[in-house]
Amino acid sequence: MPARLLTCTAGATSAMALALTLLATPVAHADTSAYPDRPVQMIIPYPPGGPTDLTARVVAAEMGSVLGQPVVPDNRAGASGMIGADAVAKASPNGYTFLANASIHVINPSVYDKMTFDALEDFVPITQLAQVPLVLVVPESSPIHSVEDLVKLAQSRPGGLNFGSAGNASAQHLSGESFKRAAGIDMQHIPYKGSAPALQDLAGGQIDLMFDSMPSATPLINSGKLRAIAVTTANRAQARPELPTIAESGYPGFNMATWYGYWAPKGTPPAIVNKLAAAAQEALKNPKVIDSYLKMGAEPVGSTPEEFAVYARDEAQKWGQIVKESGARRD
Repeated sequence: MPARLLTCTAGATSAMALALTLLATPVAHADTSAYPDRPVQMIIPYPPGGPTDLTARVVAAEMGSVLGQPVVPDNRAGASGMIGADAVAKASPNGYTFLANASIHVINPSVYDKMTFDALEDFVPITQLAQVPLVLVVPESSPIHSVEDLVKLAQSRPGGLNFGSAGNASAQHLSGESFKRAAGIDMQHIPYKGSAPALQDLAGGQIDLMFDSMPSATPLINSGKLRAIAVTTANRAQARPELPTIAESGYPGFNMATWYGYWAPKGTPPAIVNKLAAAAQEALKNPKVIDSYLKMGAEPVGSTPEEFAVYARDEAQKWGQIVKESGARRD
């Protein structure tokens, strides 16, 4: 697979410069030294109980203690996270409203022709909360026990294997497309409306394999209904260190993950952005948060706003290239 699909570091220097410029741009605001003096609203653009909601809430609860004011979750689901994101993009940039979103935030611009906001330009990155490995899973009865087994079987049956996903242009779908290109194999994509129905069909043998997020797949792996083969991140997953990476299974450089982060509306004063970032970073060091994340299969990050700005732009380019080459579109 072309290296440009796996690592996208080109332009990191210019992205860093842009990130620093955005964070340093003076904006006319009232004195921020007393911030926050009232509760802070965290908009989560998905329903309660999902991975974005869970990863955001556990940190927000601890951030309240650091900030001295509660961080109040507000779920506004719909349109692949764009309804909630739009509300934050249009919110007053005073630090009292911010967004908790997943990597889909930077994927959406590549798969939707029209959006009501710019996913990068209309937001100021605060911090990346976590990285979540995708795990390659097959039914317990499958003859596939390794990445090598999968590739050999796919080569013997061109187009005969199928992989499920949470939907067209989802991270699961794009990870499967990326692996197809890396391995030089052909598989059929079967989109579902969410991970849950896809995993149920996988466990029942209706589909052959799936690249799914660790939190979603873990219960069926633990119950013995699914077999975990490998993880998609550059390094082994902390939650399942016994699983090899796809990179070490013969495909160096393969690195795909979902991730979660916080964003503020464009124009939010740097002092407030930094205060929110520091509070999130402190919360991510809390043993309760670390334990909750590891149980979900998530790995804490806690980057600076500048680091997250560069990472988000690089990810947007990487996923955008995969979308372009796969032709993936939203339903």
